[in-house]
Formats: sequence, structure tokens, C-alpha cells
Amino acid sequence: MTKKALITGITGQDGSYLAELLLAKGYEVHGLIRRSSSFNTERIEHLYADPHDPEARMFLHYGDLTDGTGLRQVLTKVQPDEIYNLGAQSHVRVSFDQPVYTAQATGIGTVRLLESLRDTGLSARVYNAASSEMFGKVAETPQTERTPFHPRSPYACAKVYSYWQTVNYRESYGMFCCNGILFNHESPRRGETFVTRKITRAVGRIKEGLQDKLYLGNLDAKRDWGFAGDYVEAMWLMLQQDEPDDFVIATGRTYSVQEFLTQAFARAGLDPAKYVETDLRYFRPAEVDLLLGDASKARQVLGWQPRVGFEELVAMMVDADCELAEQERVLADHKAHLATAGAGESL
Repeated sequence: MTKKALITGITGQDGSYLAELLLAKGYEVHGLIRRSSSFNTERIEHLYADPHDPEARMFLHYGDLTDGTGLRQVLTKVQPDEIYNLGAQSHVRVSFDQPVYTAQATGIGTVRLLESLRDTGLSARVYNAASSEMFGKVAETPQTERTPFHPRSPYACAKVYSYWQTVNYRESYGMFCCNGILFNHESPRRGETFVTRKITRAVGRIKEGLQDKLYLGNLDAKRDWGFAGDYVEAMWLMLQQDEPDDFVIATGRTYSVQEFLTQAFARAGLDPAKYVETDLRYFRPAEVDLLLGDASKARQVLGWQPRVGFEELVAMMVDADCELAEQERVLADHKAHLATAGAGESL
């Protein structure tokens, strides 16, 4: 019998990699997407077939984590075996500007989903995306599943609430609910406002003459960076266990933003000193200086470990964004040529 999975946040970086993984494993995949006046399915377009095709195994449903009634309707319609809750307002810096919305979508949205599932009586297993940002002002290094939380942003506070509600539904109602405490994970599909992708996009555009400067915030912040494609496998593994539990997912190595920046520019043969400037607008009101995860439990229980290292990750992202920038430059040159030709004809 074909398993059904429902993914909130399917149009995001993690959602797209997870959808690929589940489809490869023979799942029928359903994704929750928000209505938008512009296309927001770019990351999953290569997976999305005609929904009327009898061979189709991926389907999208309009919904939002701020709408409990809509969540119940989708759950009742889909009848999923597994639910992966990846949807959120996930940008830490933006959460300081939109703390209430972040709490509603990222924190209370998880409760709406869990309560909707409980109301329907379905026995789906639930993965909830927690975050290393919950550790914030860290009590110890490295951070494990036992490290106390000290969130330092509205986003992190919302994730702590989401985490404990997931634990509460597991303990109170016997639901199969897991938290994945994922440390930073990147890819060529990372949103362009996140610092790693902001850097690699700038590298490509500077190399092609499309951008002059890159403005960044705290270059000293250190993070444990892994590849998103590796991390979604850990999500799936959590829901295949006999008992639900919570797991730190990390590489166990940490690098500063400056180190990421230096390596990214070097990959393209560029000197960052010529192009990078610090802008106070990109500093957080409360900084998180160091995050470093210990994924020993995931290795022992899930048999999971990262495959892509830091250097390979940076190279992957830079190469993809250099190719993207080259396409942009060719298109810009073509438009300029057409504009010049048109102006000549009008004389």
C-alpha cells in the first residue's frame, strides 16, 4: 500500500528536497501551499506533474498554518500516514520586524496542526521542524538534546513553543510526534535573503558584472552548516522508528560567516575585500554568536550522518549561482541588444 505524506512548507528549500526523497521512496506526496499572486512553486516545478495524470504522485493543496479550519479540511481529504511540518516564517532577522506574525505562523501554527490532527482522529506520524536557534545564548558547547534553550529572537521563541507543544501532544495524547533540532542547512535552493545564499548569489553576480557590492552584518557569527539534502533524510528516518523521539541534526563542525565568505569568493577567483562592506542594518538586536551541534544520538539511533562537507557545500552553491548569474547576464545583454536595435529603427 502506498504511503501518503503531507508536507507543510513544501515550496521551501527543505520541502523540495523532502518531496524528492519521498517520491523516490514511492510515497504519494501532498503539499500545503499558500495562495500568492505570484508563482511560488519554482523549487518543486520539476516534480509537479499534471494532477489529473493517473500516474501523478504529488498534489498541492491551498492552506495556511494560521487557518485551523483549512488544516482540518486538508487532513480529512488527504488522510496522510506521515506529516512533515516545515512551514514557518523562518527568517530570524525578519522575526524582529514581524514578531506577532512569526509567533502565529511558526509557533501557534504547530498547535493548530497538531490539534487539527487530534480532532480528525487520524493516526499520522508527525515530524516538527525545530531549530538550533532555540539554543541561542548557549549554555554549553556543543549542543545536544539535553542542552537548555535560551532563545534570542522572536523566531527562536516561537520554535521553542512549537517544540514543547510537540512534546506535550506526544506525552498527553500518545501521538507519534518528533522534533528535529536541525542546525543550519544550506543548498542552491536556499532563500536569497539568508546569509549563505546572499553571499553565493553576490559572488555570481559580481563575477558577471551585475553587482558591485555585498553588504553583510555580523561576520564573526559561527554556525554548524550542513547540506539540506542530507538533513531531510534525517526527518524521514525519525518517523520510521518504533518510538517517537527528538534529535539534534548537525555536522559537528563550525565555521564563521567570514570563513564562508572567504571560501565562496575564492571559489570564483574573487577578492572579497574589494566588494564586501558591513552594514549595521543587518545586525540582530540580540546576536547568537556560536552554534555547534552534537548529533551522536542521531548517528546511534537513526544511523544518520551527513555526507556533504563544508567545502563541498560552498562549492556547490557558488557553482550553481555562478551559472544562474551567467544566465541573467546573457538575458540582460539580449534585452539591451533588442532595446538598442529598437531605438535604431525608430530614428
